[in-house]
Amino acid sequence: MKPLFDFLLKLCILSVILWGIVYWGIDRYALDVGSVFVAWIMMAGNTLIGYLLFEYAFEKEQAVFTKVVLGGLVLRLAVLMIIVAVIIVRQLVVVSDFVLSFFAFYCIYVILEILGYQNRNKQKKKVA
Repeated sequence: MKPLFDFLLKLCILSVILWGIVYWGIDRYALDVGSVFVAWIMMAGNTLIGYLLFEYAFEKEQAVFTKVVLGGLVLRLAVLMIIVAVIIVRQLVVVSDFVLSFFAFYCIYVILEILGYQNRNKQKKKVA
């Protein structure tokens, strides 16, 4: 359970830092907070689901692990693409702020997800 706690702690700390940057940039760059918030919720949820799928599949056999992790990745990206398309077509947010925030959060949170995978693998090696 410790790797999950570490991951959630890092996710929270990173989110606080990113929101500090967003609030710093609101006045300077006239950001729409609602658009940034929607992008953040989508990416934080995506990252959390991805790590939970990894945790679920970690002790499973290789075939199950591959199906869960890679299948989950494909499914998560498909769902994100559909949600982004709906948001843009229906103009539910300021598109430029949303897209910029979406890609920035995606790049940052994917790094956090990969680091979480690596930390989990390192902890298994120490136990073995």
